[in-house]
Amino acid sequence: MAVKIVPKDEMVNAIGTKYEPSDWIEVTQERINTFADCTEDHQFIHIDPEAAAKTPFGGTIAHGFLTLSLMSKMVEGNGVIPENTVMGINYGFDKVRFLAPVRAGKRVRANIELTDIDRKDDNRFLIRQSISVEIEGEETELTIPRRCMHCVNPPCVKLCPWGAAKQLENGISRIDSDICLGGSKCRKVCPWHIPQRQTGTGLYLDLMPSMAGNGVMYKCDRCYNRIADGEVPACIEACPEDVQTIGPRDEIIKKAHALADEINGYIYGENENGGTNTLYVSPVPFEELNKAIEKGKGKPHLKPVEDTMAQANNLAAAMFVAPIAGIAAAVGKFYAQAK
Repeated sequence: MAVKIVPKDEMVNAIGTKYEPSDWIEVTQERINTFADCTEDHQFIHIDPEAAAKTPFGGTIAHGFLTLSLMSKMVEGNGVIPENTVMGINYGFDKVRFLAPVRAGKRVRANIELTDIDRKDDNRFLIRQSISVEIEGEETELTIPRRCMHCVNPPCVKLCPWGAAKQLENGISRIDSDICLGGSKCRKVCPWHIPQRQTGTGLYLDLMPSMAGNGVMYKCDRCYNRIADGEVPACIEACPEDVQTIGPRDEIIKKAHALADEINGYIYGENENGGTNTLYVSPVPFEELNKAIEKGKGKPHLKPVEDTMAQANNLAAAMFVAPIAGIAAAVGKFYAQAK
């Protein structure tokens, strides 16, 4: 798509326009060296191929700001501008992230979408564009914390025969290790088979060591005790990418949709198994991610999941199990206190 000139009153109709990818630009070592001289940033990972070869990058990489500066060139051949435009000025960036290194000798190009137009007055427009830089021949590496999805209507809680699995008012589902007998019903009914058993521990050792699963079922409990104290879960506090957040589900859904719109991404968890309290946002379709990830114990899939608790047989089982679970939980609590 070349630069398109439209009447000023029709500019708003261009919101959502996705341009054709820009032409490729080669990021040569010479270009990197010149940028280093210009900015006086001569860190060895940019200009010393021999030393940089010993780093995880395997060679020299471009400065992040070099890639950023090339956007001026990458966007010049595409765009929508109002008629009779005299000039355009770079107003700045709302958010910038350097998610992958650009190695010397690679080619880059821009994928651009016009996301918003704010008409300041009759002759001035603030045009916002979302730009992602593509590196030729390189795959995108994504980091996903794979843990309990904390379903809105959790089958692990509703179908636990011992009442050891509970759902808190804030939506967190957890397993009470003091009364769990390790029967693994929670894992069987979980669409992602999240809970895992640890043997050699738990209440069963005192009650019936030869029965009831031989251990305790464990899973992510979203650091419910830290949240109760006004803190955030440990994984959020320690996350090196600072990409996790927590809050009321309706607010998180709004943030997820805003982020998905910003990156042309996809959401997982909003509707899976009737809806979950863990949501993922990815620039790559989850069907593709599911093909690429390793699956197994403690490594849940990312496939679409129907609402398992909506099935009549599970609802009937939940109604039958509930009284038994309540009695088992009461006995377990009494035993724990008496012991």
